Amino acid sequence: MTVAPGLRPTPDRVRETLFNWLAPVIPGMRCLDLFAGTGALGLEALSRGAAEVCFVERQATVARALEQALARLGCGPAQAAVVNVDAVAYLRGRARPFDLAFVDPPFGEVALGDLCTLLHGGWLADGARIYLEMGRDQPLPPLPPGWEVLREKEAGQVRYALARRTASTQGA
Repeated sequence: MTVAPGLRPTPDRVRETLFNWLAPVIPGMRCLDLFAGTGALGLEALSRGAAEVCFVERQATVARALEQALARLGCGPAQAAVVNVDAVAYLRGRARPFDLAFVDPPFGEVALGDLCTLLHGGWLADGARIYLEMGRDQPLPPLPPGWEVLREKEAGQVRYALARRTASTQGA
């Protein structure tokens, strides 16, 4: 896949740890890959049994390359869809619940706390997992009511966490 300027794929070591954490629950999940970029997180989810992944990517050339990669892998629109739009604009649209959301915006570009607030507005099913990735020097943002941090780690220049929506408090 062509790499575009500013693209920062989740490091392999971080991705491996994340999917070890998710291994027991990922089969059959509906996933939202915000800031999809190369699609590494969503593609890994599909390879591990996720039922569906919605890839949200604002850069048109990157979105097209991701669509081509999905087509080469034989992923149909019911299993994998690419939405070429800004992630914040997408989250301000009509919500549908996902079981897992990958939230790894470009460092310093979008406030992670704001994204969590938007996700809380109907985008997460009960018990949904939320992967949050930020720069190592950034603290984990305050989480919406009913969210709990399951795991948190640092690797290289990345801090990452896996949270879960534990209660039916969306939009509250």
